[in-house]
Amino acid sequence: VTTRTVTGSAAKPASPFAKFKQLDRQNSQQSAKSPTTPTTPGGGSTASPTSGKQPIFRFTDPALNAKAATVKEQLLQWCQSKTQEYENIEITNFSTSWNNGLAFCALIHHFLPDAFDYSQLTPKNRRKNFELAFTVADEKAGIAPLLDVEDMVVMQRPDWKCVFVYVQSIYRRFRNCQ
Repeated sequence: VTTRTVTGSAAKPASPFAKFKQLDRQNSQQSAKSPTTPTTPGGGSTASPTSGKQPIFRFTDPALNAKAATVKEQLLQWCQSKTQEYENIEITNFSTSWNNGLAFCALIHHFLPDAFDYSQLTPKNRRKNFELAFTVADEKAGIAPLLDVEDMVVMQRPDWKCVFVYVQSIYRRFRNCQ
């Protein structure tokens, strides 16, 4: 559990939103120090693709860049490529494909295979899957838990934008890993 110290009161757990704001501040500070062209989370330039400059978003795998037209499609294909060997995973979108937690677990397990035994997970145990994925991502990879387990358990159709942002943070952490 992450805590923050407040002068004159007891430490309180930092909310996922507070962690997101902290991550955003850190990214802003890093980009402010760099005199280069602003970049997207994938490292590509924000310059227009039609201006003859770098594309808006670039993956480290050139095959993914050639196949996908949009950032959303590129990230979806990246997720598919990292989870294709996992059982019970069919990632076709950033909403219902993630609603039982297994896609998050598979994606995290791909990069941290010793963190847990993926074969012991089931689609029916949604709460455990979300808790496991978010906890391992936070504790072992430093990925802030931007999604709330309770919210994810309640929703059969998670908000794709929320899932997309969290998956982007996973991508940013592991983009240079196989």
